[in-house]
Amino acid sequence: MSLYEQIRKAHEREGLGIRALARRFRVHRREVRQALASAVPPARKVPLRAAPKLDAYKPIIDAWLEEDRRAPRKQRHTARRVWQRLVEEDGATVSETTVRRYVATVRARQELPLAEVCVSQLHPFGEEAEVDFGAATVELGGVPIEVHLFIMRLSASGSAYPHAYLNESQDVFLDGHVRAFNHFGGVPTRVRYDNLKSAVEKVLKGRGRIESERFVALRSHYGFDSFFCQPGIKGAHEKGGVEGEIGRFRRRHMVPVPKVASIAELNEALLGALEKDDSRHIAGRRASVAEHFALEAPHLRALPAEPFAYQVIGGFRVDRKARLNVRGAWYSVPAGYAGRRIDVRVGAESIEALEGAKVIARHARSVQGVENLVLDHYLEVLTIKPGALPGATALARARAAGAFSDTHQRFWDQARRRLGDREGTKALIEVLLLHRSLAPAAVIAGMTAALSVDKVDPAVVNVEARRAGEAAPGPAAPIGAQLARYDRPAPDITRYDGLLEGSA
Repeated sequence: MSLYEQIRKAHEREGLGIRALARRFRVHRREVRQALASAVPPARKVPLRAAPKLDAYKPIIDAWLEEDRRAPRKQRHTARRVWQRLVEEDGATVSETTVRRYVATVRARQELPLAEVCVSQLHPFGEEAEVDFGAATVELGGVPIEVHLFIMRLSASGSAYPHAYLNESQDVFLDGHVRAFNHFGGVPTRVRYDNLKSAVEKVLKGRGRIESERFVALRSHYGFDSFFCQPGIKGAHEKGGVEGEIGRFRRRHMVPVPKVASIAELNEALLGALEKDDSRHIAGRRASVAEHFALEAPHLRALPAEPFAYQVIGGFRVDRKARLNVRGAWYSVPAGYAGRRIDVRVGAESIEALEGAKVIARHARSVQGVENLVLDHYLEVLTIKPGALPGATALARARAAGAFSDTHQRFWDQARRRLGDREGTKALIEVLLLHRSLAPAAVIAGMTAALSVDKVDPAVVNVEARRAGEAAPGPAAPIGAQLARYDRPAPDITRYDGLLEGSA
């Protein structure tokens, strides 16, 4: 293009002829004529290479590639597989390069079916959101574990809300909606889903679905409509916004693999990641995600006066080890409830054991097969069976959680040396019972004070713990110039004296 420009300028400004221009720019006269005729060089001609050996097999290749259009995407012919079949089945003596070139030509001219053509969509503010789950790996307490990310994304602004869970149960699905709506401060008119079992019990022909009762209750409570995508890969593009959001969020905020001590810590980190996302710009938009959301927020439906109560209350039997089995995980309750049937409120992140309206035990939700035991639940039993304490699973859990400290261990060791294993363990258990009425710091201070005077009597620990737990008196306010503003002059009673004299 630059050469043609120079030729045309030299011809116009200097009046040079074709032969002179060809000599100056060292090109053929034919090239000069083309430059003077048009400022745009003609397209280069790509020679067509003849492949006489392949001509006999082109109809076979065409048929195979046409059949591929109806085959699963991951089980279609590659160019190499086409060449292998030609050699193995038809005895062809053609090179792989020749076959590759022809396969590329065939695929380039294959028409894209109209059903696969995407249509751009316009999303009015507050009109729609998309929901999906995505898997990610984290190191939870040093152990690699797969977590499930619930993500709701507003289609108009692109603002999204993620929350990590240990599973994809219906409780998690419903809890994610409640949290997302509270985060956005409102409810979109419609929410798109794939055919999650938490919402859909059965997929009918077309768009028909038999929905679960709890999902219908959630939808009725918040007043939004639902839209279910087509099953399988065909429906993925119908909620492409949240599909892409899951991958982007995982790559942006979960690489390298997060190392956390709890799911709660992970979710705090995810909320921090949202603040970074608020400042990003979606391709083709001048405003940031936060600026778009500020425009969309007023168009969302108002939240109901009360949040949706998604927790389920069911009856569970407590086994002889004072444990409940809820969704495959074990949770302890006070030992006095062993063998009884009690109510349990099951939520997405916690379970609560109930006696009437009273909560007798509360645990964070756990994965299947894990025992979640609290040492305090077994203290009455250990008073009778003190020999069971050293190997108790609940004691190991308390140590791991930091509830059984080094001070507890020092007190226990000293008590066993002074009183023997049985009585020393009983003394420790009496001290552990103090945690029910006193703050942990006060009990530890009481043990420290008792050990400092070489005492292992629980009564001494009790006295010192209560002394440590008493509120310290506040600083005395000095009386001085600060109170001068409240001074008043002494009353003048001379007029009363005059009245008394007059009456006399």
